[in-house]
Amino acid sequence: MNLPLALAFLFFIGSVFGWVLELFYRRFFSGANPERKWINPGFCVGPYLPLYGSGLCILFLLALLEDKFTVQNPTLKKLILFVIMAVCMTVIEYIAGIVSLKCFNLRLWDYRSQWGNIQGIICPKFSLAWAIMGAGYYFLIHPHILGALEWLSKNLAFSFFIGLFFGVFIIDVCYSAGIVMKIRKFAAENNVIVRYENLKSHIRSFHDKNSLRSSFFLALKSERNLADHLRDIREKLEKLDKRS
Repeated sequence: MNLPLALAFLFFIGSVFGWVLELFYRRFFSGANPERKWINPGFCVGPYLPLYGSGLCILFLLALLEDKFTVQNPTLKKLILFVIMAVCMTVIEYIAGIVSLKCFNLRLWDYRSQWGNIQGIICPKFSLAWAIMGAGYYFLIHPHILGALEWLSKNLAFSFFIGLFFGVFIIDVCYSAGIVMKIRKFAAENNVIVRYENLKSHIRSFHDKNSLRSSFFLALKSERNLADHLRDIREKLEKLDKRS
């Protein structure tokens, strides 16, 4: 098995399916979307979430290591595996969240209303959700992954499609990074932290009130300058605690 190609394939699958999962969660269950509108959940423009892609790669590698565990009880072995999966996914989530906060003054998600949260980035509730998703991956997806990877190795033309995905993905990341740098500049000048979802919601509401067309994928695209939108919501922004 070509491991780099396999991981590239898993990153692609995980990113896309994670985006779909978040899309429906935010549409029907998220308290941050009381209007129950369809919201692009991604940091990027396109339909993919790198956090889930990275997570699927981690789950795949951890599942391969199950036989290395010295525990003899098969049930206990699986429980340990699911706990390790949850811990790893929580660590990935924390790293992504803390980098966005400390480096860009940007809060991509907010768990501060959840019990036991740490800096609003991780919390026990969603760590449990990662454990459940890890178990779901192990029982429902992992048994079929090796077969899919074997098919992939025999149909290398599909690797062109994966390469195309990564080409678009890299361009998207560069474009989105440019927007983030504008947000970071405003946040640094005003000593605040910008909540990404609130900014997208404000721009969407502005378009609705002024009968302007909103873009689902280009959620931050507007007739107005981005800095003007940020100034509109400045009083609602989170004050930066320099001690943190």
